[in-house]
Amino acid sequence: MKFDASLALQSRFHEVIPGGSHTYAKGDDQFPELMPPYIVRGSGSHVWDADGNEYIEYGSGLRAVTLGHAFEPVVKAASQQMLLGSNFIRPAVIEVEVAEQLLSFVKGADMVKFAKNGSDANNAALKLARAYTGRDMVAVCGDHPFYSVDDWFMGTTAMNAGIPQAIRELTVKFRYNDLASLQALFDQYPNRIAAIFLEPEKDKEPQNRFLHEARDLCHKHGVVFVLDEMITGFRWHIGGGQGYHDIAADLSCWGKGLGNGFSVSALVGKRELMELGGLRTDKDKVFLNSTTHGAETHSLAAAREVMNTYRREPVIETIWARGERLANGFRKSVAELGLQDQLGVFGKPCCLVYGTKDQDKQPSQGFRTLFIQECMKRGVLASSLVVGYSHTEADIDRTNEAMHEAMVVYKKALTEGLDKYLVGRPVKPAIRQRN
Repeated sequence: MKFDASLALQSRFHEVIPGGSHTYAKGDDQFPELMPPYIVRGSGSHVWDADGNEYIEYGSGLRAVTLGHAFEPVVKAASQQMLLGSNFIRPAVIEVEVAEQLLSFVKGADMVKFAKNGSDANNAALKLARAYTGRDMVAVCGDHPFYSVDDWFMGTTAMNAGIPQAIRELTVKFRYNDLASLQALFDQYPNRIAAIFLEPEKDKEPQNRFLHEARDLCHKHGVVFVLDEMITGFRWHIGGGQGYHDIAADLSCWGKGLGNGFSVSALVGKRELMELGGLRTDKDKVFLNSTTHGAETHSLAAAREVMNTYRREPVIETIWARGERLANGFRKSVAELGLQDQLGVFGKPCCLVYGTKDQDKQPSQGFRTLFIQECMKRGVLASSLVVGYSHTEADIDRTNEAMHEAMVVYKKALTEGLDKYLVGRPVKPAIRQRN
């Protein structure tokens, strides 16, 4: 496998784009040093890079492409809508049609405001909550990695340069499945916290009705309960994590799978909150996701067809089944090679991730890089193991074969030394203080 064309592109990317990528999680530092594939096209579950290398791809578009790359019904719907115009001086009819359609998916929601990115929706949710409660602080689940590119969240991360200390102090953290940690924040900051943000689920299931208890605790203290459905939406259940766990949020934020790669996100929620950004309130008006491109008609057409596909085809069932097949193969190879202390796969079958450890059973970015490297050599691009509707059983079986072979190399590196097998530097966390 050669990367001559991709390596030649690197300097061009870094010359005009800070970091060489518009998304940190797609950067060079997330992949083996001499294997930086620049993608030319994708079809279904496969992608091709500038050198013509073909891969079975996982984690497509950071979990945004649930149906598959260039999924024909979605592409056709968007392209046909483009021929009618994409942006006007007044709302287009498709805006209300897709809003009503999305509300039919989301438990307990009354109104919708569309935008382009998940951060847009979460930012708007926080602004609404602050206006509704008259409070300034926010509590986020510290076990979930990302909510927004805005200061209110990035100030809590290692990558907080340029964010004033006063803003950082307004965001505090609690732990998933730890109701006492949430209660402690309410006790420490009485009548200060406007909202809490968390994903319905990540790699751990809610225990002891945690989601329901957290919502009830929020309501007891006058706090808005916000669920981030960027990942769980259109993966866990046709109604997202809320549908899967049978709970209704005050506000919830959707994106990623909603457009199958097209840029569209949505804030949905209860009328009493959402109307603060509307024309039917006598209270101070909230500037709520008023964006030039928030309701571009071709992205909404894509979202409509995505939802139509979920209604008529077994998308959720297929994603779960493919993920289960992949996880079973991974675990079988781990057991056969005796790597239980070094390699593991975690999460629901619809959204799998894997963990890598060294000889001392400690998390290792070096061994993660080696595993990615060896999978790529065998035609599998897998910084995660997130499957989509277009992954076939043949794709999964071929991936399991490739991963088994990669694990054989992994085992050799454990005994003979990582440096003997890893080419270049290890990957690094995407969100970090310094390069």
